[in-house]
Amino acid sequence: APTYRSQFPSLSWRQDWVNRQYMPSEEDQPQAKTFQAGLEFMDNNASEDNWFLQIESFDPHEPFFTQQHYKDLYPHRYEGAFLDWPDYGPVNESEGAVEHLIYQYAALVSMCDHWLGKVLDKMDELNLWEDTMLIVNTDHGFMLSEHDMWGKNIMGWYNETAHLPLFIWDPRSRRKNVRNNQLVQMIDIAPTILDFFGIEIPRDMQGVPLKATLASDQFVREAGLFGNFGGQVNLTDGRYVYMRSSAREDNTPLFEYTLMPTHMKHPFSVEELHNIELAPPFSFTKGCQTLKIPAIGGTKQTRNFQKIPPLETKLFDLQTDPEQQNPIQDRELEARMIDLMIKLMKENDAPQEQYLRLGLPVPAI
Repeated sequence: APTYRSQFPSLSWRQDWVNRQYMPSEEDQPQAKTFQAGLEFMDNNASEDNWFLQIESFDPHEPFFTQQHYKDLYPHRYEGAFLDWPDYGPVNESEGAVEHLIYQYAALVSMCDHWLGKVLDKMDELNLWEDTMLIVNTDHGFMLSEHDMWGKNIMGWYNETAHLPLFIWDPRSRRKNVRNNQLVQMIDIAPTILDFFGIEIPRDMQGVPLKATLASDQFVREAGLFGNFGGQVNLTDGRYVYMRSSAREDNTPLFEYTLMPTHMKHPFSVEELHNIELAPPFSFTKGCQTLKIPAIGGTKQTRNFQKIPPLETKLFDLQTDPEQQNPIQDRELEARMIDLMIKLMKENDAPQEQYLRLGLPVPAI
């Protein structure tokens, strides 16, 4: 095996390298197999009504593993160690290595474009544009040396990771070759699909069906919250982005609320469960109580792969600074964004300690 530099647990990258031996051709890779299964489904169900197909390929995602013909689209000179899986954290690589990783990612995006193109071709072939909605989106972006960082989560949610591609074809309005100006979020996708199928939208869903927005750019929301557990709480109104950090160095108080005490790769430890208690139901848990578990090592939750400086509260104007390089100081604007943040946190039934963690006034119940 090559010299493979990664801060991820060794079994992850070692298993990845073992897996590659069983994928000698593009058709053997998970992305190709997943898309091919989706294309087969489309062939088999094109004449049927009320079907739903989700093609989730996981790509483009690290490691940036592609066949040589995709890499050949981005010729460049690189003579360093094998590298297609950057660490999450600060950029420490040479300029040549950074360029190489960016091109490795570009090659993988080209592979995704190729297989998405097959879906669009199949829509043409089967004349599905007449009555089939198509949504193309992703869950997050990836820092490719922007803000001198690799990855996601630990450096805060800048536009590169938070502002996502979203393309929707709605055969009801048949509107195309346009770009809407409304602020929409991932929570709008489920109600949009339910509305398309004529299914009642559950009361707990805060998202908005986008039928009218797709047809005529109808207003959706004034602002949206985003972020990750234990990290900054962020808010945007489409022009400004406010990234609010913890008011305390230890990032407390911070609790995890769950009915399944399991992290991404392992169960909660015995130590984590020592002070477990039941929390009253949230507005969206349908009367069910949840486990309330203190988050051990609060700042670790947001900087879990390697040490980086504590995140600072920042305010950006995307109109004048789309790359978010120059935070602005504007007390009146920040006050407005704080008011919006508190309003939306209250609407989402945020627990009291979140306001305390962020140094925000706790709103009246």
